[in-house]
Amino acid sequence: MPLSEQEQRMLDEMERHLLQHDADVVTAPSGDRSLSYRNLVYGALLMLVGVGGLVAAVVSSRGLGAVGSIIIGVVAFLAMLGGAILAFTPVRRTDGSGLRPDAEPRQPRPHDSSFMDRMNDRWDRRQDER
Repeated sequence: MPLSEQEQRMLDEMERHLLQHDADVVTAPSGDRSLSYRNLVYGALLMLVGVGGLVAAVVSSRGLGAVGSIIIGVVAFLAMLGGAILAFTPVRRTDGSGLRPDAEPRQPRPHDSSFMDRMNDRWDRRQDER
């Protein structure tokens, strides 16, 4: 249901007041940065490799000696740290759509819409029928 003109003015006034007086809203990240699914997967894999490296360092501590297992442990820890940084660092989207500037946009297909978009469309159609 759309907002009335008075409600829209009140909402705009509240937004302006909030932006002027609340520092948390002003410093909130904008919509041009988001987490990348690919980076999440690669980061998780790198963290698993790091955990495996730590286990290998503990298991092979007798065969390699203290110095060798410490080196393997430090490298494994750095791998886990790098994986966490890779997974949780937001990437900048150039045009807000997530596409590279040189990429051709796909033609939308009916089954390309997300589950929530389809549910919202169905809800809107039901509300229009009343």
